[in-house]
Amino acid sequence: MTYRLSVQRMIITRKAKDFFSSTAFARQRPHEVLPEVVYRHNSLIRRKLGNVDLHLQENKAVSLGIAAPLINSMVIRPGETFSFWKLVGSCTEAKGYREGLVINHGRADSGIGGGLCQFTNLLHWMVLHSELTVVEHHHHGDLDLFPDFNRQIPFGSGTSIIYNYLDYRVRNDTDQAYQFLVTTTEEHLCGELRAERVPTVKFHIREEDAYFHEADGNVYRHNKVVRLTRDKRTGLVTSKEQIIENNALVVYDRSLINAPILPERPSPETDELLTAATA
Repeated sequence: MTYRLSVQRMIITRKAKDFFSSTAFARQRPHEVLPEVVYRHNSLIRRKLGNVDLHLQENKAVSLGIAAPLINSMVIRPGETFSFWKLVGSCTEAKGYREGLVINHGRADSGIGGGLCQFTNLLHWMVLHSELTVVEHHHHGDLDLFPDFNRQIPFGSGTSIIYNYLDYRVRNDTDQAYQFLVTTTEEHLCGELRAERVPTVKFHIREEDAYFHEADGNVYRHNKVVRLTRDKRTGLVTSKEQIIENNALVVYDRSLINAPILPERPSPETDELLTAATA
């Protein structure tokens, strides 16, 4: 009861904060599609995640199918902020959402609407390849919960969401509108980020200093996720920024790790060698 009351307090607090805020939230979903593709990505819906019940994966597919039309075609105009929960709302059985995978106190569990973090993972990955500004982002950076299965993006670059106080929000500080196109197929959650004009820069996200290491009888996964900005006209890299650094506790069987496990965390000098090797 205490936990539920605490959750409700957090939900009400967020609603009150938004009500009195001057933030202009994106609300328009026109039928027109913006002309230029900034980035597109398809995310596999059913993935092998350790011993997670496959039934939860099927349920996730249903929940993603319900949420996708609520985001599809959403335009973020200059000065506006995109809020995932503002558009999707609460996930309830009455709306058709089903039990899916959730993370509860560092372990896999199930809950209504579970698996929607895959949706914000997709949005975040596309946004990182644009000039949009991420203003709210949470992730499971302290734990490596599942062994890799056809991983397409760097570890630790995903998102964590809980209605409505852990949100995913993006602000448009540019001088042109952007638009999310999101649909589902039998196998994939498909996304496109579009804009009015072709951007003058291109972004590349990569992983550096990636390794597993042992400490106090536990195994940890370390990496850095960095973003390179490249001028399309000259082809030169104009900036490099570190998005996040992860040092996550591995909670699955170490026999499932398809990489060497170092006896201890490398020194800064070894880190530089690892960076050079993965660059």
